[in-house]
Amino acid sequence: MATVAQIVDALEQRYRPQWAEPWDAVGLSVGDPSATVSTVAWALDATQATVEQALAAGAELLVTHHPLFLDAVHSVATTSARGRVVQQLIANGCALFSAHTNADRANPGVSDALALALAVEPVEPLEALQGAAVGIGLGRIGRIGPMSGQQFIDHVAAALGVGPAGVRAAGSIDRTVTTVAVCGGAGASAIDAAARAGVGAYVTADISHHRAIDALEQYGSAAPLLIDAGHFATERPWLTMAADLLVSDLASQGSTVEQVVLSAITDPWSAQATRRGQE
Repeated sequence: MATVAQIVDALEQRYRPQWAEPWDAVGLSVGDPSATVSTVAWALDATQATVEQALAAGAELLVTHHPLFLDAVHSVATTSARGRVVQQLIANGCALFSAHTNADRANPGVSDALALALAVEPVEPLEALQGAAVGIGLGRIGRIGPMSGQQFIDHVAAALGVGPAGVRAAGSIDRTVTTVAVCGGAGASAIDAAARAGVGAYVTADISHHRAIDALEQYGSAAPLLIDAGHFATERPWLTMAADLLVSDLASQGSTVEQVVLSAITDPWSAQATRRGQE
């Protein structure tokens, strides 16, 4: 076992708070640092479903990628969804910690896990963080065995087990993909970096209509194949990687804490229309 404080320290060695965006709210948001932890649960989001699963697993600490609070909070009364989550955690002695944009930039971090899930060998950050150690930064650039654009799209869908929203792609599929950039979660801001790197495809999420058009117009035939595989699907691989790393880090300190990656799906997109003419 270990204390919440010991686990937080181990996590923040991996996911330094100073790597987070200024607007982000990472770290311990609920719980007593001196409390003892025998089980850590992992999820992308702190929702009622994930909290219930964490408590059922006997977890005293829930680690999420997305912070519960990213805007001003004036109440945690049970009249709000987030208030109910907080009260449920406190009532059951479960702490809450999040590693968000600091985990996005870590090495290994969210994009390394995505690259490995896609069998892409990560080589370097897509956008290196100035002033940080080599390898720290947003996204990853890597290599993959040659395949056509359509084959790579299908490969992404199969590797990530994407939900009903599926995988969307913008740009020409009439190309051979050997170099790939990836960025777990919302990575539209790094499209220009992917284009400058000359990659054949860029896998991320939350690419808007206007951003896709702008990129295709700006870079023409040099634009990477833009693949939007969904926010949840592109970040979920990190959970298992991070849990395994925490086991190793705590073991080096002589502590053993059980890790549980929760099965709850927090992807809000749960259905799509059936195309006309299809069953």
